[in-house]
Amino acid sequence: MAAEKLIEAKIAEMEENKENAADGGLSLEILQIIKDSQQQHGLRHGDYQRYRGYCSRRLRRLRKTLGFKMGNRHKFTGKKVTVEILSDSRYLLLVVMEAERAWSYAMQLKQEANTEPRKRFHLMSRLRKAGKHGEHLERLCESHRVDAKTTLEAQAYNAYLTGMVQFELQEWKAAMEAFNKCKTIYEKLANAFTEEQAVLYYQRVEEISPNIRYCAYNIGDQDAINDLMQMRLSAGGGGGMIAEKLEALITQTRAKQAATMSEIEWRGRTVPVKIDRARIFLLGLADNEAAIAQAANDDTKERLYETLLAECRDTIQAVREELRTDVKSRERNSDAEGGKVSNLQYLHSYLTYIKLCTVVRRNESMAQVLQAKLKEPQTDESKRGPRPQDLIRLYDIILQVPARPTPPHVSSSRVPHVTLCFFIAQSYVLVKKWSEALVLYERVLKYAREVQSKAKNLNNSLKDLPDVQELIAEVNAEKYSLQAAAILDTEDVAETPSQLQVKDNTPLSERLENFHLDPALVSKQPNLVQFPPEFQPVPCKPLFFDLALNHVTFPPLEDHVEQKGKGGLTGYIKGIFGFGS
Repeated sequence: MAAEKLIEAKIAEMEENKENAADGGLSLEILQIIKDSQQQHGLRHGDYQRYRGYCSRRLRRLRKTLGFKMGNRHKFTGKKVTVEILSDSRYLLLVVMEAERAWSYAMQLKQEANTEPRKRFHLMSRLRKAGKHGEHLERLCESHRVDAKTTLEAQAYNAYLTGMVQFELQEWKAAMEAFNKCKTIYEKLANAFTEEQAVLYYQRVEEISPNIRYCAYNIGDQDAINDLMQMRLSAGGGGGMIAEKLEALITQTRAKQAATMSEIEWRGRTVPVKIDRARIFLLGLADNEAAIAQAANDDTKERLYETLLAECRDTIQAVREELRTDVKSRERNSDAEGGKVSNLQYLHSYLTYIKLCTVVRRNESMAQVLQAKLKEPQTDESKRGPRPQDLIRLYDIILQVPARPTPPHVSSSRVPHVTLCFFIAQSYVLVKKWSEALVLYERVLKYAREVQSKAKNLNNSLKDLPDVQELIAEVNAEKYSLQAAAILDTEDVAETPSQLQVKDNTPLSERLENFHLDPALVSKQPNLVQFPPEFQPVPCKPLFFDLALNHVTFPPLEDHVEQKGKGGLTGYIKGIFGFGS
């Protein structure tokens, strides 16, 4: 209660400083700086070593800028940031980077300690060092030179580092108190700011909530296990230390319940389960499948699928090792019982069946996600988006699953040929292979009609097959688009498949009902109609010939023709001067 009153007093002081912004003291966005640095320098991919190197380089730059060097190249002189020299917010950032460097080193050693247990001692040393830097930062921020918001963030950051130290030491009560203090401060800060500014604080609260519930469970709160199982469905699953400890806790809880499980029934046969590893896996199988069905997003679902497959592979390996040690007994049972499959072999077949089914469901889930992304418009052309080839690879893996050597009494499931052909056709469209794409679209329609006919034979309504109906409509639309694109495509005409090109001189007007890829249609001399047209017989106009003319005798006309006399030279002269006229 006293801590909450102090926090509320700081919040009130912070609001007063907002109103009187002229003299608010030194300010530093601690959480914002930490999160930005972590995301930009390695922690997005879990690379703590890269982040530690960044912290060291930034410390060196800060010390050089502030003139706060630790001696020279010949002699080291240790210095500490004190309240007296606190004239710049970068001095606070100096302490924050020292704490982050120690924390990132501890997280790096945490990853390496899985294979080298001796590194755990160094891990605890670095984590305690980070906690000391956090305490130093909080003491500096208690000065009147620092504003209230920075003071609260420093307190929350110190509480977080203290909780991490106590959590690793398995001091559950102390760790829970520190995490609760951190959570309270961030919630108060989130309420004091706008929604955009509060998002970062709420994210930190979500990160530490699994740690609080895990501490509560170890203290004695049995109801906390249900909350932890729900948190496991979140995108991050807690992350870092809590993710590993949560998986170990779930395995431990299942191990306690596995003592009551003794046998399983599959395909009409009851098989005893004597291997503890198999008991734990089979007991948690239903919970894992329920968790996958209730997953909040696609990333969480994929992560849970990978976890389930990893557990299944480990269980199969344990059963396989048990089979190797029991070879002689298995041969004796086979001889005595006439070749009957032993219980261990049958259990191995059952686990292999579960693995194959999980692989198919996982790939189908990934294909659905990728298919939805393919339908979305591409906003950023610089980034590589999903392609139909990616879907083809997923469906090809699904096709290969039944082709593997299947266990006894395991039948192969039907695979999605229709969808596979559809996306192969789309991949051919992207590379302008029109003939292959058109043939595959026809095959998609053929497979889809087969599915519809089988559904009718089984007295099922086509409403139960909405995907098939949508696919048929989409394929018909894609066919028309393909034909139009093939006609308009004038590039790479020489590479056009010869089987689709028009081999005769049939003009377009005489083959409107059939589609043929004719590059000449978009050239300067398109073969649209036949010109000149062919001759056609028509009734001709009759011709009349005057045959009687050769047999007609005309009367003489000499009497009507004027006789001109011979005038000689005199007549010629008269004619020139006009005397004779």
